[in-house]
Amino acid sequence: MQRMATLYAVLMIGSSLCSVCGNALLLLVLLLNRSLQTETWTLTLSFSVCDLALGLSTIPFGAHNSIFQTQGHSSTSPLCQGSAFFFLLLQLASIHSLTWATVDKFTEICFALNYANIFTAHRTRVILAIIWIYSLLTAALPLLGFGNYGYSSSSFLCAPSFKPSTTGFNMLFIVLGIIAPILAMCSMYGYIVFVARNQVQRGTFACNEQHCFYVPANNYFKSSIVMVTTIVCLLICWLPYITICFYETLTGRESPHPASAIATWLVLFTSALNPWIISMTQSRYRAALQRSVKKIRQMLARTHKNPLPKCPTTQTSSKTHSCQSSAPQIHIEPFHEPTGS
Repeated sequence: MQRMATLYAVLMIGSSLCSVCGNALLLLVLLLNRSLQTETWTLTLSFSVCDLALGLSTIPFGAHNSIFQTQGHSSTSPLCQGSAFFFLLLQLASIHSLTWATVDKFTEICFALNYANIFTAHRTRVILAIIWIYSLLTAALPLLGFGNYGYSSSSFLCAPSFKPSTTGFNMLFIVLGIIAPILAMCSMYGYIVFVARNQVQRGTFACNEQHCFYVPANNYFKSSIVMVTTIVCLLICWLPYITICFYETLTGRESPHPASAIATWLVLFTSALNPWIISMTQSRYRAALQRSVKKIRQMLARTHKNPLPKCPTTQTSSKTHSCQSSAPQIHIEPFHEPTGS
């Protein structure tokens, strides 16, 4: 048991570091490049902030418990109830923001001519408001008696309890909150891959204001690989957790501790994967990252090249160095002894 707890802590610490670094980098790229701040960039901002918060709060909390407090917390304590609330809130807000970011990408590719009329800044704000209101209400239900939060000795976290007595909440949370958005994302990515495959078979030309040019098949092939990888990562990370939810809810039995620990870790590990497989695989984000690195290097080089002026301790030449004091200067005339008359 102690060996499993140590391994779990190592995995959680690694996930926390990857999540914090990846999402902080994504936020930095978003804030430094105005070209990425489109009408719908707040959707990317939303899931990145959620994943960063998970990397700073929930994941280190699980690592701490697995090392120092293997006996766990009281399930009714405010700390346990509050951490479980934020765990569920951030997970729901992250996955639904990610889903709508995928809808945005799907619309941009498949309905390019009407995209500007479909996704506007006002509609994006409305979507974000609905996402966060839904996440807040769902996460608050166990605090109001519909559902239950408890400490899991296998995952070392306070999280929703998958018991037959809370079947209604478990089905609402897992079906509407997790399965529906995952299926929607997989369907959209699958359709985009299907469209890309047909485009490759027919041959594609892209046009700008000056001329048209042929788009190589490798471009579509690379995009398809990225989208298939995204689908596979989503399924690998979420299917074990979904399976355990249905198993414990419908049978009333507790799943094996290693399986529950791995399933919970995979779900939290998505916060480290999201900024890379969703955003950094896109060419515009990679180009923006390169511009951001270039800006930072230029700022550092400018700082080293023009250091703050310092007052020299020894004045070697009055023509080349001058150190003026703000105090008034007093000029003393040389003393001449008066001559007698």
